[in-house]
Amino acid sequence: MRVYMFFTIFLLLFFSIHYLFYSRVIKKFLVSEAVKKKLTLLLGLNFIFNILYVVGRYTDLINTSFYYLFSLSIGISFVLLLYLIVHEVLNLFHKTLRSVDISKRNFIKNSGDAALIALSTSYVSAGAYEGMKEPVVNIVEFDHFDFSIIQISDFHIGGLIDRDFVKASVSKINALKPDILFITGDLVDTALEEIKESIRELDNIRAKHGIYYIFGNHEFFHNPLEIIEFIKSTKITLLLNENIKIDALKLNVVGVTDLIGYRMNLLEPDIDKAFKGCNDTYKTILLAHQPKYIEELGNYKPDLILSGHTHGGQIWPFGHLVRLKQPYIKGLHRLPNGSTLYVNSGIGFWGPPMRLDSQAEIAYIV
Repeated sequence: MRVYMFFTIFLLLFFSIHYLFYSRVIKKFLVSEAVKKKLTLLLGLNFIFNILYVVGRYTDLINTSFYYLFSLSIGISFVLLLYLIVHEVLNLFHKTLRSVDISKRNFIKNSGDAALIALSTSYVSAGAYEGMKEPVVNIVEFDHFDFSIIQISDFHIGGLIDRDFVKASVSKINALKPDILFITGDLVDTALEEIKESIRELDNIRAKHGIYYIFGNHEFFHNPLEIIEFIKSTKITLLLNENIKIDALKLNVVGVTDLIGYRMNLLEPDIDKAFKGCNDTYKTILLAHQPKYIEELGNYKPDLILSGHTHGGQIWPFGHLVRLKQPYIKGLHRLPNGSTLYVNSGIGFWGPPMRLDSQAEIAYIV
């Protein structure tokens, strides 16, 4: 029910963006009515693609090629929003030119419109190009443990993130021969029944000391209790406010559930329960999906905290909005309490298959 409510609000927002773009931008272009009609048609088509994206996200009615196109329309809608903001700023500037000859004013407006269209086209093209790139192996020099760690996050399996993508990622991970692997949430992003075989591909990961996984916020949208039962049938160890001690590595691995559990009154994070029974002589790694979980640490000081959730901002400049909610967006950070946090940019993506100023990654921590 929450998923349907989310996408209802989502589509209302995108309808508003398209309507405002028509009324504030297209209607004011200094072009012929015929051109305006064609632009309006393209705008309407993009909104229809937004709707079809939602249909494709939660059904198997749309094949992959069309679904890619519909997903891209979400990115185009983001660009329309940015265009609107810049357009309104330029519009205020134009109002200061009322004393200037009308032909010069029209030239300035046409030049501004042409520049914005060129920039928007470049933005979408660059974002789509970056979004198509394979995840990079990001070597993170931490120099704290005598074993190697792979962290992946935000797979968002479902839609364009399919079994082939997972299989290719597993091959890249195995080439690194990790000692241990962590999945820091948002593994699942559609009905579980549709992606079970994709998730089972992760059983082929060869990590000497196991695969450990925590829930992100998106698991809560897709029957988390069913996911818990399914994960028990895999080689993945799911940590739900609990820890496991790996004596061979002298390591505590602690996993907490996501902060969204507070809002949903289900599987709420409990840091005291998660740390209970840890070996005080061992080093500790905490898995927490959202970077802002560091606000819940209290007196606990894990050596390393691994998070995701932010996608590294995914598409500039929207990372600045993420920063309003999260203290860190990506990379390695030393915290005031002495712990170190690494925020993974995500191996997959959510929404449009686009990235700008961020990179899909497999973090290799040594």
